[in-house]
Amino acid sequence: MASTFLLFQLASIAALIGMTLGWRGVMTKYSGFYDLPTAWSNVFWGILLGGVYGRLIHDAVITPYLSMFLDDSQEVVNPLNIIILGVLASVAVHLLLRRNRVRKGSSQTTSGWALGLAVGGMISMIMIYKTLEVREIFSFNQINLVITVAGISIFSPRCEALISSYHGHLMLRGKRWGAVLRSSFWRCGYMVMFPFAMINPLAWIFIIPITLIFTRNSSTWIWDSIPSEGKKRLRKIWARQARLEKQNDNLAKKSEESDDSSE
Repeated sequence: MASTFLLFQLASIAALIGMTLGWRGVMTKYSGFYDLPTAWSNVFWGILLGGVYGRLIHDAVITPYLSMFLDDSQEVVNPLNIIILGVLASVAVHLLLRRNRVRKGSSQTTSGWALGLAVGGMISMIMIYKTLEVREIFSFNQINLVITVAGISIFSPRCEALISSYHGHLMLRGKRWGAVLRSSFWRCGYMVMFPFAMINPLAWIFIIPITLIFTRNSSTWIWDSIPSEGKKRLRKIWARQARLEKQNDNLAKKSEESDDSSE
C-alpha cells in the first residue's frame, strides 16, 4: 500500500512539473493579453475531462497494450476504441471551447492551451504511474526509466495543449468540423505513440521533433487570437524590453572596459 502511494505521489509530482513547464513556455509570454480567469476555468474543466479521458485510455489502450508484452496474451488494442476515444475527447473539447464565456473574448486558443495542459497532465499522471508500476517487469534500467518518466511528464501535457490550442485556432477561423476531425486525428496518434513510449524510449525520436515543430506554430495561433489593440500594446512592451536589455548590455560592457583600463 505504501509503495502504491509513493508511486502515485511521484507520478503526480512529475505531471504537475510538466503542466507548469507547459504553462510557462507559452502562456506567460502573453500574460495580461488574454482572459486569465477563463483560462483557469478551463484548467478546472480539463482536470475533470482528463480524469475521465485518462481512465478510458488506461482501460481501452494502455492495459491491453501492456498485456501483449507481459503475458503474451491474444488481447490487442482495438483500433476502433482509439478512434472513438479520440473523437469523443475532441467533441468534449469543442463543447467546452464553444461556451459563451470563451467566445465572448475570442479566447479559444489560449483557453484550449490551458484546457489541454490539464487534460494532458491527468493522462501523463496515469501513464507515469503505470510505467513505474511495471518498471521491474520490463527490466528498465535507471537511464531508460528517467528518460521515459521525464518525456511523458514534459511532452504529454504539451502535446495535448497543442492539440486543444490548434482546435481553438481552427474554431476562430470558422472551421468547426475541421477542428474536430483534425484534433481527433492527432489524438489518435497521441494514443498510439505515448503507450509505445512507455516501454520503448526510441519513440521519443518521433514525438520530440513533431512537438517542437508545432510548439513554434503555437505562438502564431495565440498571436492571431489577440485583438489588434492588444497586439500594438504588446509590440510596444517587447520593444521597451529589448531597449532595456540593450542598455543593460552596454552598461555591462562599459563597466568591464573601465575595470580593464583601471588595471
